[in-house]
Amino acid sequence: MKTIKVDNRILDVCSAMRVGVVAATVVNSETGDELWHELEQAATDIASTYQLLEINRRPAIAAARKLYKAFGKDPGRYRVASEALCRRIIRGLGLYRTTTLIDLVNLVSIKSGYPIGGFDADKIVGDTLTLGIGEPGEQYNGIGRGALNIEGMPVYRDDLGAMATPTSDEERIKFTPATRHIQLNINAFDTEMPLERTIDWTVGLLRKYASATDIQSQIFTF
Repeated sequence: MKTIKVDNRILDVCSAMRVGVVAATVVNSETGDELWHELEQAATDIASTYQLLEINRRPAIAAARKLYKAFGKDPGRYRVASEALCRRIIRGLGLYRTTTLIDLVNLVSIKSGYPIGGFDADKIVGDTLTLGIGEPGEQYNGIGRGALNIEGMPVYRDDLGAMATPTSDEERIKFTPATRHIQLNINAFDTEMPLERTIDWTVGLLRKYASATDIQSQIFTF
């Protein structure tokens, strides 16, 4: 498990933020019917609970949006991933069925409201991830998005550089069918689903659907 550090500039805006981390050895695969059914049920629940303009008022999403605004990033243009997923559901656009690890992270993010970084841990360089602020001209290739302007955006960096934002993770640390070791960062800029319960649920899903072993979990406070 990689240690988490947070830039004081972020803590000045979100003083009570915590990061729940889950690390494990896993087996990735195509998403099975049972997991997909859970994801579809979560989508149905979101669609029946929220109107489109209500999504950004969910506490976990609202706190992430506040952080973007504090550093000059437009959260309506660069949407937090959990918000983007929920908006897609409410607009009737559906979700893509991908792989177990991706869809499992999407399920937790939809239900909890938290933006979650999902990393192939073998691709992380160094022992510490530091959450800071994106700099002008910083190079970043978002998964499925190409070059992404992360200036003013909260961004995790390893020893090699920028690797994850609440909007999109970086291509170089993404899950693949060959991924065997993972780290999930559950970013609680404010509390919605209790973070301890979110972690326990995530661990259960990993055991059930990704044959997870060697599981470690920790809540980092700052």
